[in-house]
Amino acid sequence: MISRKSLLSLGGVSASILTAALLAAPAQARTLSYASVYPAGSEADKAVHEWADKLEEYSDGDLTAKIFAMSLLSASEVSAGVRDGMADVGYLLTVYFPAQFPHINLINESAMQVNLIDRDRLNGMGTYAFEGAVTEFLFFNCPECMQELAAQNHVYTGNVASSGYGMVCNEPVVEPADLEGLRMRVAGSHWSRWVSEFGGSSVSMTISEIREGLSQGVLDCTISSLPEITNLNLTEVVTDVTVDLPGGIYAGSSGASVNQDVWRSLSEDQRRAMLRAGAYLTAITPWRYEQTQDEALEAVRESGGNIHNASKEFHEATEAFVKEDLETIVGYYQERHGVERGKEMLDEFAVLLDKWVDLVQGVESADQLAEIYYDEIFAKVDVSKHGL
Repeated sequence: MISRKSLLSLGGVSASILTAALLAAPAQARTLSYASVYPAGSEADKAVHEWADKLEEYSDGDLTAKIFAMSLLSASEVSAGVRDGMADVGYLLTVYFPAQFPHINLINESAMQVNLIDRDRLNGMGTYAFEGAVTEFLFFNCPECMQELAAQNHVYTGNVASSGYGMVCNEPVVEPADLEGLRMRVAGSHWSRWVSEFGGSSVSMTISEIREGLSQGVLDCTISSLPEITNLNLTEVVTDVTVDLPGGIYAGSSGASVNQDVWRSLSEDQRRAMLRAGAYLTAITPWRYEQTQDEALEAVRESGGNIHNASKEFHEATEAFVKEDLETIVGYYQERHGVERGKEMLDEFAVLLDKWVDLVQGVESADQLAEIYYDEIFAKVDVSKHGL
């Protein structure tokens, strides 16, 4: 007969064996819902699907993603939607939530400083340099940025950025005086101040409203990255595009912003897979934007539209504006949103941007860019602490 003591002992052994087995068991495979704010077939949507493919590859099939293109959450709903678990992951554009993400938006709104870097040194790589600098800064130099995301139950796992911003309009805008009186959709207060500097008025609306705004005459222009012309099907509602002003990049995007409860439920291996996929999304999105600019401009020409470059006078006036506006940004965010160390943040960021201008030179593919981002940034993130 087996004694009660022996049974208890065997029970303890069995429990130990069971616990060990559970710990050794592979993480449960799961499908994550992803809320995209761009239409199906757009370059941004294609990039998100490539992210999903990489997520499945890097997790050995443990993680897959179901993409909902402009159907699950709109751009203005992503923050609360991911926070509340309506989507596991979302394409978070922080500009729509100024009160929630002021530190992230401050850095993003400094993007026009790329206009001040020598063009020969940039060598056409300004978008990739700014994207790398923003991503590294958010992960490692801006605890306030991570706290802002955590307060909304979000975890940062990758960034997305546009190509350079131009003016997509219903009339030519080449000289400073051409902007006088125009109603221009903007995606940041720095662009709004630039519009005001030259006598225009800024209009705030979501990306899904731009086409209707242009077609109905509510807008004269949208200040947007040029591939948005085809991403948002604008070719039939615009006649003139100025390609080189106001410049700047939109990079205030937690491109694969994960619900914090979901993130905490993942194994460390699964989190690493998400970061590897995040590095790829951080690269492929601006890469796709940069590579499709010419296609978007050709679509405008085929529809009878005109492509313009801004005058030298307009460029010089814009550079003067940018130098002053970097100081304005600090004061604006301190007064409006209580950001106390804005000057320190911009100084630190400028050092990173200078470093990244050199790091991205010679990049010839999205895969190569993703490897640089991963090695320099994502591989250094501690998955046992990040987002927990």
